[in-house]
Amino acid sequence: MNIPMPEFALVLLVGASGSGKSTFAAKHFKPTEVLSSDWCRAAVSDDPNDQAATKEAFELLHYIAAKRLRAMKLTVVDATNVQPESRKSLIALAREHDALPVAIVFDLPERVCQDRNRGRPDRDFGPHVIRQQAQQLRRSLRGLQREGLRYVWTFESVEEVDAATITRQRLWTDKRNEKGPFDIVGDIHGCYDELVRLLERLGYEVERVEDDRVNVGSPAGRRAVFLGDLVDRGPNAPDVLRLVMGMVDSGAAFCVPGNHEAKLLRKLRGKDVQLTHGLAHTVEQLERETPEFREQVAKFIDGLISHFVLDDGKLIVAHGGMKAEYAGRASGRVREFALYGDTTGETDEFGLPVRLNWAADYRGRAMVVYGHTPVREPEWLNNTINIDTGCVFGGALTALRYPERELVSISAAHTYYEPARPFLAAEEHAPRLTAQQRHDELLDLEDVMGKRIVTTRLAGKVTVREENAAAALEAMSRFAVDPRWLVYLPPTMSPSETSALPGLLEHPTDAFAYYRGRGVGRVVCEEKHMGSRAVVVLCADPAAAERRFGMQSAAGGIVYTRTGRPFFSDSSLEAALLDRLRAAANAGGLWDELETDWMLLDCELMPWSLKARELIQQQYAPVGAAGRVALSEELATLDARPQPELAELAAKRRTQVADIEAFSEVYRRYTWDVNGIGDVRLAPFHLMASQNRVHSDQPHAWHLKRLGRLASTDGSVIAATPSMEVDLADPASEQRVVEWWEALTARGGEGMVVKPSDFVARWKSGMVQPALKVRGREYLRLIYGPDYTEPTHLERLRERGLGAKRSLATREFALGLEGLERFVHEEPLRRVHECVFAVLALESEPVDPRL
Repeated sequence: MNIPMPEFALVLLVGASGSGKSTFAAKHFKPTEVLSSDWCRAAVSDDPNDQAATKEAFELLHYIAAKRLRAMKLTVVDATNVQPESRKSLIALAREHDALPVAIVFDLPERVCQDRNRGRPDRDFGPHVIRQQAQQLRRSLRGLQREGLRYVWTFESVEEVDAATITRQRLWTDKRNEKGPFDIVGDIHGCYDELVRLLERLGYEVERVEDDRVNVGSPAGRRAVFLGDLVDRGPNAPDVLRLVMGMVDSGAAFCVPGNHEAKLLRKLRGKDVQLTHGLAHTVEQLERETPEFREQVAKFIDGLISHFVLDDGKLIVAHGGMKAEYAGRASGRVREFALYGDTTGETDEFGLPVRLNWAADYRGRAMVVYGHTPVREPEWLNNTINIDTGCVFGGALTALRYPERELVSISAAHTYYEPARPFLAAEEHAPRLTAQQRHDELLDLEDVMGKRIVTTRLAGKVTVREENAAAALEAMSRFAVDPRWLVYLPPTMSPSETSALPGLLEHPTDAFAYYRGRGVGRVVCEEKHMGSRAVVVLCADPAAAERRFGMQSAAGGIVYTRTGRPFFSDSSLEAALLDRLRAAANAGGLWDELETDWMLLDCELMPWSLKARELIQQQYAPVGAAGRVALSEELATLDARPQPELAELAAKRRTQVADIEAFSEVYRRYTWDVNGIGDVRLAPFHLMASQNRVHSDQPHAWHLKRLGRLASTDGSVIAATPSMEVDLADPASEQRVVEWWEALTARGGEGMVVKPSDFVARWKSGMVQPALKVRGREYLRLIYGPDYTEPTHLERLRERGLGAKRSLATREFALGLEGLERFVHEEPLRRVHECVFAVLALESEPVDPRL
């Protein structure tokens, strides 16, 4: 006997002790698939034969089985299962998780079971136990399927057990091996002419041949998918059925049933149904057809599967929708959901079911394409889309091309049927925000709380600890900008390796050596502006801000810090900066070149004091002032008493006074008053994203060239970022940049940033550092203190560890780009915020902030 076993099922092994269930299970199933009652007894009592532990053992068995079924794993219960009450709870468990309950019955002669148990010293119960189990089994045999077991296979001899084989079979809903591409067609409702026009626009060739058959030629490699509701209300349901049935029969299409097909089938099978909601039209049209055709229709509808999971689980198609936890499963309630969506059981004033918005709560990774409820325009919501655009009501017939996510529509030639609920009322206007934007106005704590593992394209899985997530939520909820703007946070940046050169902690040659050792041939070196990191979301106009970000913003954009807080407390200053940037983008031709009406820039905004004034006043200035006063007084006293034994101390104090002055000069250089937009300088260095694109595929030179055009049109507010490229195989090229860095830092510059020429660079061990900062000797006084250059301090600082900082930098870099990619692909905002929150959460990791 060959047993065609569904890949997902709850399998009950039914038979008396000694009938060979455990041996059979070990032969045909994975060890992880089998839950043995004996093993569970041992797990809770250390004795597999302890009958006193049976209750706790089966509680454990049910618990593990529930976890496996929730994960859609085939589960085998190895217990006697000869009593109806034992099976009842397991069948209920299967139904709870929409799994197929099946049984393999070992109806072997009692003598065989008795002989086997006599040879097992661990079985110390008498023969009456097996006799009783065999009797209970025989009383149950005829009623097993009535108990709810979908399939029952019975062995009656040892030879049958030994010869048995098991073949795993996909569930009918499982079409993961079908990769597409697909053309998914919404509710047709008998609109044959519109269907033909839509298919032809999609590239199919439709030809009517003899015997009223319809031949459809498919574009190379493509296959149609029909979402049901082929019939009712429209003028030509029979021809729609001929066309779809022919395509399905030829393998050119898949089809799932709609609720109208379900009702039509009941009518064709002689059931008493009400001829409402357009069914009367179809019945009348089919009465003009032959009985053979009507029977073909009935068989076709009866064979339709509730929904399909396609393309490795990336796509789900169903008439009324599909919850993530139902996808791929087979049960009555799953089929009901696929046909009708989520309903309350009530009807509205139009006599139609009151529906719940299941898509608003959808959190699955698979795209769900459905129909059933007519909408004016298809809209994406949480990776789901309804493409029923009410053709029969005078709307349109719509198809979604997958994986292109392209919508193709054909307008209805007529209004064939008046809807019960107003559908295209002239006085109604489409909302200005999309369904996804309206849904994203309210965020769910569950999407960001607790330990999270975020999957990124560049760095694989990134773990966020629960305590760090809580810290990020605190910052976001209290201080952040409106989360609809918050689609990107920039990463931290590691310094170069510690320099061994006298008097220096950082030097360009160490950054060059790092990249050269990781296979990077060319790097770009950019001047590091001493300001505050700023992210600028710039829209061409307020309408673009509303369209893409769901924000009504007179300024048409926003400027925020690297931790997501508003950069400006003065909204007029922010608006003025955005206006200047917008004008520069117009003059520089960036909107047209990028074919976009928004862009996101990663920048440095100066002066440093604009954002750090409080820090300067409370930390840096007091250190300088206190040091000058204390050291000057002590030095004056020493100078007034010139004694040889105090000369060394006096020299030391003079050095310290010079260090304090140098320290104060550093922060003064980056501080000035801001009285208007003319006192602000913005230096953009990354053009991160624009419409449908994240520009991480472009080299840094591409970014600097385009952003340089902004500075060339408005150099008084927008600063270009000076840069030089280095060939790491050419020592002379390296030396030129070293001299440039030395001159830059000598005149008070912070230093430079060294990056691979490509935005993303990889090495055999993974991604290399996206950037390394090389800061000047004087600037580092702000970081490590006025006298850090003293030899003893430098030697201690040279022992700094960079591993944690570099790990943090690469993870945040990957998360930032992942979030932007999700945003430009128009994924739900919760998916974008998963990455944004993760970046902020990682900032809570214990890493030396001076690095």
